[in-house]
Amino acid sequence: MSTTEKLKMTPLYEEHVSLGARMVPFAGWNMPVQYSGVVDEHKCVRNSVGLFDVSHMGEFNVTGRGALEFLQMMTINDVAKINIGQAQYNAFCYDNGTVVDDIIIYRRGFDSFFLCVNANNIEKDFAWLKEHCPKQGVILENMSDDYAQIAIQGPKSRELIAKVVDVKITDLAYYHFTEGKVLGTPAIIARTGYTGELGYELYFPASVASKIWKGLLQIGQDYGVKPCGLGARDTLRLECGYLLYGNDMDNTTTALECGLSWITKFDKNSFIGKDILLRQKEEGLKKRLIAFEMQDKAIGRHGYKVFSAKENGNEIGFISSGSPSPTLSKNIGMAYVSSENAKLGSEIWIEIRGEKKLATVVKKPFFVHGSVQG
Repeated sequence: MSTTEKLKMTPLYEEHVSLGARMVPFAGWNMPVQYSGVVDEHKCVRNSVGLFDVSHMGEFNVTGRGALEFLQMMTINDVAKINIGQAQYNAFCYDNGTVVDDIIIYRRGFDSFFLCVNANNIEKDFAWLKEHCPKQGVILENMSDDYAQIAIQGPKSRELIAKVVDVKITDLAYYHFTEGKVLGTPAIIARTGYTGELGYELYFPASVASKIWKGLLQIGQDYGVKPCGLGARDTLRLECGYLLYGNDMDNTTTALECGLSWITKFDKNSFIGKDILLRQKEEGLKKRLIAFEMQDKAIGRHGYKVFSAKENGNEIGFISSGSPSPTLSKNIGMAYVSSENAKLGSEIWIEIRGEKKLATVVKKPFFVHGSVQG
């Protein structure tokens, strides 16, 4: 989509424009990619606190007597292990084990679940759920247009959040949530995020988005808050080895190939994609998602070809994500390669503007010293 007329706008679009954000098309939305600069915003989140508009993300309600059993069938993680007030990282898979979407599930009640899905997958995900939903016992609601979402991320995020909510926030554990008011507005207050830092994500009515955004920026001045765009969000998540749907996983990669084996629970009852994934686990993977560091100043970008560093130099895969790391001062990325080339310490060649540049396969995550568990 190339024209702003065709792009959706979040409830905070005018706020971004007034702050001088550089706006770009993303997943069908007109979104801020940066304000003060990607590196400046990235370091702000690592050192103090940053504010992200993530209202383009989708929100579904799944409720009713059969909600748990339905979500167990639709997802690869074990939804039964989520307690009320807890969140879980999860994913939908197709019958062939490839990924429909990665999601977060919040359990609001015994038979009440709130799902956050990726912006470019809202319609697809809802159709996928609706296609498999039992005719009775489960109620599906697409609430995406009703909600705005703001992420407050960084080591000082708890201090900022404590100033604007009417509930006790200090004891809220990682991947848990509570419900209260933010600046007087009812909201879901979740200790989740995608930056590797202590952080919170707020879900609240879209109609009051500007009020809450402005309030957070004003109150957050004491903590060094800055508005942050998609550029910093991408470099922050990449340093932590977090996956981006559409880059690092999609309907051509299985949950195991992209590294989601840690949430794939084969000991639960049947779920969509289970048989293929189990067979793949037993037979072994032909390709894997690896992390790499460049060995010089070259930058490996999404889509670049990857070659074996052995004498024959065969093409063995492609980069799914890559950028400079502002925290580590290295050029890093993730790539799909044939399994025999995925061993830690292996050298690979990356083709950049017609020249092959050396890189090394390393362990994820690249960055391990964030405040996320603080």
